[in-house]
Amino acid sequence: MSDINSTCPKSLPDYFACNVFNEEIMRAKLPKNIYKSLLQTKKLGLPLDEDVAEVIASAMKEWAVEKGATHYTHWFQPMTGITAEKHDSFITPAADGRIIMDFSGKELIKGEPDASSFPSGGLRATFEARGYTAWDPTSPAFVKDGSLYIPTVFCSYNGEILDKKTPLLRSMDALSKQAVRVLQLFGNTSATRVTTVVGAEQEYFLIDKKLYDKRKDLIFTGRTLFGAKAPKGQELEDHYFGNIKERVSLYMKNLDEELWKLGIFAKTKHNEAAPAQHELAPIFTTSNVASDQNQLTMELMKKIALKHDLVCLLHEKPFAGVNGSGKHNNWSLSSNDKQFLLDPGVNPKDNIQFLTFLLAVIKAVDEYADLFRLSVASAGNDHRLGANEAPPTVMSVFLGDEVTAILNAMEKGGMIKVTEDRQFIFCVDAIPNFPKDTTDRNRTSPIAFTGNKFEFRGLGSADSIACINMMINTTVAHVLKEFADTLENSGDFDADLNRILVDTYKKHKRVIFNGNGYDSSWLAEAEKRGLNNRVSTVDAVVRYTDEKNIKVFEEFNVLSRTEITSRTEILLENYSKIINIEALTMVDMARKQIIPTGLEFSKLLSESLSVKIAVGIDTGTERKLAERASALTGSILEAADTIDVRLLEARDIKGNESAARFYRYEVFPAMTVLRNFSDELETICPEKLWQFPTYGDLLFRI
Repeated sequence: MSDINSTCPKSLPDYFACNVFNEEIMRAKLPKNIYKSLLQTKKLGLPLDEDVAEVIASAMKEWAVEKGATHYTHWFQPMTGITAEKHDSFITPAADGRIIMDFSGKELIKGEPDASSFPSGGLRATFEARGYTAWDPTSPAFVKDGSLYIPTVFCSYNGEILDKKTPLLRSMDALSKQAVRVLQLFGNTSATRVTTVVGAEQEYFLIDKKLYDKRKDLIFTGRTLFGAKAPKGQELEDHYFGNIKERVSLYMKNLDEELWKLGIFAKTKHNEAAPAQHELAPIFTTSNVASDQNQLTMELMKKIALKHDLVCLLHEKPFAGVNGSGKHNNWSLSSNDKQFLLDPGVNPKDNIQFLTFLLAVIKAVDEYADLFRLSVASAGNDHRLGANEAPPTVMSVFLGDEVTAILNAMEKGGMIKVTEDRQFIFCVDAIPNFPKDTTDRNRTSPIAFTGNKFEFRGLGSADSIACINMMINTTVAHVLKEFADTLENSGDFDADLNRILVDTYKKHKRVIFNGNGYDSSWLAEAEKRGLNNRVSTVDAVVRYTDEKNIKVFEEFNVLSRTEITSRTEILLENYSKIINIEALTMVDMARKQIIPTGLEFSKLLSESLSVKIAVGIDTGTERKLAERASALTGSILEAADTIDVRLLEARDIKGNESAARFYRYEVFPAMTVLRNFSDELETICPEKLWQFPTYGDLLFRI
C-alpha cells in the first residue's frame, strides 16, 4: 500500500525526508552564502533578507517541480485547530500562449488568504477580508500531493495574530533570551540560543469504515453519542502492548513510510489500553517543527486509514466506558552548545543549574496553573480529564522521591547523599543490569518530570500542541526573567541564588504531588493546598483574560490584550457550537432511528402477546418487555423534546460565556438523560432491529 514517490530511494535511510526541502537539499541547491544566511535564520532566529528569499524561492521551485509539484501553498494553522491551505500553480504566461514555471521571493514570503473566513473572535468583520500569511523559514517546506507546502504564520490586515503558530514562535524566542541570561550567570559564554524541544505522543482509534458509515454520530461529531457497553472492554488489560493485528500493522507500516518521507521521526507504535486504540510516538524536535509535524501526522493518520478501509478517530472520547485518547507533550530545553538543561546528570543534587531550571517550571505551573489548564481544555477533553484514565483537572507536578528529597534537603539548608547502588539487579545471567532513572513515571500526573523532560499528559488527542507549548514557554520565560533580573545585580551570586531557589521551593512546593492523581483523596488534599480545580472547559477558558495572565503574554509580546480576548471568545463559541452539533445529532438519531426501533420492538412484542393470549398461554415475559420497551421509547421521545427546548432557549442567550455555560449546564445534562434511556433500550432490543453498529461491532471487528 506504500505511496513512496518513484523519485525516492527504496532504503529507509535513503528515502527519509526525501520530500523535504531540508538542510541537505539546501546545501546542494543554494549558493554557499545564501545557504549560510538561511541557516543563521533557522538556528539563530536572525531576519532573512528579501534578496536571499528570491534565490531560495527559485531553488525551492526547481526542487519541487523535480518532485512532481505543479502548485505551491502557504500552509498555516488558524484558530480552527486544523491546518489551512490555498494552492496556486507555478504557471506564468509566456509568449505564443505558452507558460513557464515561476516562483518569486515575494510569493515565497507572503500570501493573502481571506481573513474574514477564519475564526477571529471579533477581531475582523465579515467585510474586512484581507489577511496575510508569512513564511516561517525555521520550519522546512515539503512536497505533498503535487504541491509545495510552505509553513507560514497568519495575521490580519491590521497585524492581529489569527493563528496558533505565531505566538508559539514568539514564546520560543522569549524563553531563549531569558534562558541564555541565566546560563550566562552560571559562566556559560558559548550558548547563544536555547531551544524548546518537544515529542508529542499521539493516541488514536481505528475502526472499520463500513461500520463508521452507518453511524451518524461518528460522521458528524467524531464520537459515539449513544452506545451500551460491550460485554468486554479493557478489563483484562490484554490489548495494551498486545500483538498488533495484521490489518492494523499494514496501516501502521504505510503510515510510517509516509511520515518518514516528510522527515517526521516516527519512532514507536503499539496498541494502547482500550480495544481498537493505538499510539504513535516521535523523536523530539524543536517546538514549532514538532507542532507542524503533529498536524501532518494527524492528517496522514486519517487519510491513510481510508486507504485501508479504516477510519482513524482522533476524538478524545469516542467511546464511553473505555479509555479516551490523549497526546502526551514531552517538553525539554537544550542550548546550541549541546547542553540539556533539564538533565540532572549523574548527581542531580550537585547540579544547581539543573535545579534552577527545574524550579522555574514548578513556579510557572503554580503561578499560572489556569493557563496550563485552559491549554488542554476542549469539549472532547472534558469527557476524559479526571476520569481515571487521564490526569485530573487540578494542575500538579510529579518529581519522584529522589528529586523531591533533594529539594527538601536544600530547603532545610543541607544536602543528602545517594548511597544506594542505582542499578536494577535481575539475578539472571542472560539479562544485563541497567541503571535506574532518577524518577519513576506517573501516568496520573498532569505534569510529570521524567528524568530530563516534563511530560504534559493532559492534552487531548485532537488538539494542536502549539497552544500548550506557548503557555509553557511564556510562563517559564517570565520566571527565568525574574531570576535573571535579581541575580544580574547580585553582590553574592551563590548566596542570592540559594535564597531564590529555597524561597521558590517553599512558596510553590504545594503544586508537587507524587501520589495517585486518580485517588479522590487527592482532590480534597489539593483543595486544602489552595490549588484550583477548573472542572469544565467553560470554567477554564474564562481565566484567559485574568489580568495576571494578560500581563505575562504582553510582557514578551506573545499576545496582546485584544488577541487574548479574541481567543477567549473563539474557544467559548467553539465549545457551544460543538455541543449544539452533538445535541442536534442526538435528536436526529433518536427520532429517525432509535424511536422507530423502539416502536417496532414494542409492536413485535404486542403481536406475540396477542397470539399467546388467544391460545391461553402465560404472557408475563412479553408483557414485561413490551411495557419496558414502550416506557423507554416514550422517555426517549420526551428527552429529545427537552433537548429541542433547551436548544431554542440557547439561541436567545447573549454573550459567548453565557451561551457556553448554558450549553454545559443545561444542554449537556439533557443529552446525558437521552443517552441513558437509549442505551438501556439497546440492551433489551434484538440485535437485528438495532439500526446502527454497537460498541461490540466497532471495537472488536478489525
